[in-house]
Order: sequence, then structure tokens, then C-alpha cells
Amino acid sequence: MNYENLQTDFQDGILVVTINREKALNALNKQTMLEIRYLFEAHAPDLSGLKGVILTGAGQKAFVAGADIKEFTSLDAASAQAMSKNGQDIFFLIENFAKPVIAAVNGYALGAGCELAMACHMRIAGEKARFGQPEVNLGLIPGYGGTQRLTQLVGKAKSIELHLTADMIGAEEAHRLGLANYVVPLGEEVAKAKEIIEKIAPKAPIAVAKAIKAINDHFNEGKQAYRTEHQAFGALVETEDFKEGVGAFMEKRKADFKGQ
Repeated sequence: MNYENLQTDFQDGILVVTINREKALNALNKQTMLEIRYLFEAHAPDLSGLKGVILTGAGQKAFVAGADIKEFTSLDAASAQAMSKNGQDIFFLIENFAKPVIAAVNGYALGAGCELAMACHMRIAGEKARFGQPEVNLGLIPGYGGTQRLTQLVGKAKSIELHLTADMIGAEEAHRLGLANYVVPLGEEVAKAKEIIEKIAPKAPIAVAKAIKAINDHFNEGKQAYRTEHQAFGALVETEDFKEGVGAFMEKRKADFKGQ
């Protein structure tokens, strides 16, 4: 596959992947999601001597500022559910990848961007990083695993607060809550991620892969909840509140929800 929205740089066994839609704050559209799927299904597994993968965003404003909301306007319940399930499946590829995958979060990681970061095994936050799940502002909930992974990382009460208020949190709070592994100066996110991958690289590769699987399996009993998430995501796109939320977003105004 020829990438349109990803830039890849493979040196010294480390694959650095940059989501390159800077003008759109690196928002995840259908094409980008297709490319991420290909990268983790076919490209990265075929790389000889791969030590690990680093995901980051182009520019200094955003890691990934969310999904591409323009693509939401034509969704119905069935297509929204399929979109959510597809996104979950792609992010499972990242979560279950046999080599370490680290998100180098250099700015906004919101909505689908926060979900992408959480699907990675670790997160390095630049000092200006901002995390959040603002989907309720659109009359939605996260659809790519956010309701599950944020709860796993920060606990139920804080997860409910962040989902329902749509508040953004900074790098230091993300680190305090366990969402970010480290906070580093702006521009040093990738370097810190490389340092961690180099520390892991000499370890037994099969043991590393088994450790990732065993830790992921700790949460397997909750896999049913991912289905709950994509079913709810599908149902919500047929509400009047969703239409109002997306309309307000596109028109850059405050939404007026009616609970319908």
C-alpha cells in the first residue's frame, strides 16, 4: 500500500509512524484508519529486525485531535455501528501487537486520538499534551474502545467524570492518573519512546510478546463491553441530539441538546 496520510521512518529497528494530516490536526478519516490497519496487519509484522513502533502526529499542535467529523454526517445506526466495530478491530491490532507500541503524544489527543493513544502499550506525553473524550458534546460516546480503555487506565470514577464532562486534562494530570507513562519537554516525545524501546530490545522477544498478551488478557472478561460500546454508538447517530451536536460543531456554535 502507498500511504497517503502516514509517514514511516524505519531506522535501527524502530518504526516511527507519523500521522500526517497537520491541517486537519491529524484527524482520523477512513483512509487513515485503512492505512493504520494495513500498517499493523501487514507492513510492521514483515519488517526484519523490528524492535518496536512509535506513533506520533505531524506538527506541534496535535497527536490526533479526533475523528474526521465530516464523515459522520451520513451515518445511520447500522453504518455507525460498523464504523465503531471497525475502529475497535483496528485498535485491537495495536493493543495485541507482539512488539512494543508507544504513542508519542505531542499535542491534542482527543476523541479517537485519545483512543488511539490508549490502544498503544505506553504513552509519552509532551508537556503541552492534552487528553480527552469529548464525544458527549456531539451527542455520542467514544466508539473505538475509549469507554473501556480509559476506565482500565484511570479507574471507573475518573473515567465517568472525564466522559460525562468532556473535560481535557493536561500532561501532568494524565501522568498522575496513570494515563501517561512519562511527561517530557515538547519535542522530546519520540526520543523518550526510542529510549524505552531500546531498553526492551535486548529482552527475550517471545517473552515480551507473551507478557503483552498476558497483561491484555487480564481485561478479557470485559470484552463484551466493547460490543455494548459500538451498539450504543450506532444507536446514538439516529438521535436528534447527535444531529444537533454535529451541526453545532460544524457551525462552530454551542449545541442546544433536547434529549431526543
